[in-house]
Amino acid sequence: MTQEKVSIKIGRTSSAYDIKIGNGLLATCGGLAVESLGRSSGKIAIISNKTVFAIYGKTVLASLTKAGFETSVHLIGDGEKYKSLKTLEKTLTFLGENKLSRTDAVMALGGGVVGDLAGFVASVYLRGIAFLQVPTTLLSMIDSSVGGKTGINTSFGKNLVGAFYQPNGVLIDAGVLATLPRRELTAGFCEAVKQGAISGRKLLDQTTGILEKTGVDSIARKLSDERFTEEFEKFLAAQVLFKASIVANDERESASKTDAKSRKILNFGHTFAHALEKITNYRYLKHGEAVGYGIIFAAELSKKLELIALNEVELLNDVVHRTGVLPTIDHIDPSEVLEAFKYDKKNIGNSLQWVLLNGIGKPVIVSQENIPTSALKSVIQNVIRS
Repeated sequence: MTQEKVSIKIGRTSSAYDIKIGNGLLATCGGLAVESLGRSSGKIAIISNKTVFAIYGKTVLASLTKAGFETSVHLIGDGEKYKSLKTLEKTLTFLGENKLSRTDAVMALGGGVVGDLAGFVASVYLRGIAFLQVPTTLLSMIDSSVGGKTGINTSFGKNLVGAFYQPNGVLIDAGVLATLPRRELTAGFCEAVKQGAISGRKLLDQTTGILEKTGVDSIARKLSDERFTEEFEKFLAAQVLFKASIVANDERESASKTDAKSRKILNFGHTFAHALEKITNYRYLKHGEAVGYGIIFAAELSKKLELIALNEVELLNDVVHRTGVLPTIDHIDPSEVLEAFKYDKKNIGNSLQWVLLNGIGKPVIVSQENIPTSALKSVIQNVIRS
């Protein structure tokens, strides 16, 4: 069994943890807990959802029990609408009723919703207990499980309530992607394209290469091929390493940092994406699908402002479309999208900070003060109509 490992050290807090990547690693999560927590006893509360736990719960429980941990399980709903204050309260109540102490831990077993919610719970329960990430979607593997952003959605926006809280360890089992629905794979690959767009041609070409070798409908078969699996693990590791390198330099997304190493660049494509999610009540688009549209929007806006060449916009459009079919958005009112921008968490001093491109691998942060409203309206209409 091959395995990749990415070690993360966050300068500001001296937080350090390992991200293990391989195929078939889920059965070793007890070992991850022992290594990450420095002990083989205590309680671990597993936060998951019914769908994921039905498939992988027995394996995880067996491994943790064998390693010496006492386990309990709390299942939340499946979908962005469950990343809420109500779910947060129910989960905190569960930890209290099970008498978890400061020396115990929370394990997130699931996608980004589970990971974000469980991480936030761990950050506020008893003012912070240990936290382990076991992501089961492609998007959460390369994005939300890395970097310590946790939080919930509210009526006034996405991820506006939360905390920066680094996990003690992350375990990524590529094999679980064989059971992932097509839309979830498309969502994850869109996030991979986003990171390739801001990282540079090497990571973007690596992502494109994987997409050329397997469509989202054939990845289950491909993951049974050892040679492809090794290549796929390296792809996951490269994606994780890029995000980790950005987080290490700007853990808390400093408001004053606006260069190409700012954590804000990871929001490329996300302003338009969050607007789409908000006005559809987080129930129509997967987060990564919205990011796919966000990439297209940000690239088109960059071209409108004469920051990027047409051929690079076409390249990004092509790679996004390789990820799979995105749900149509032609029923969405462009004026609602423009209004939703006001609730984006990247607003600083009443001015939205846009992440655009001067070229592939050359992200730039542009204040909305420098973007004509007419340009925004035009690009919104073009993306929605197309």
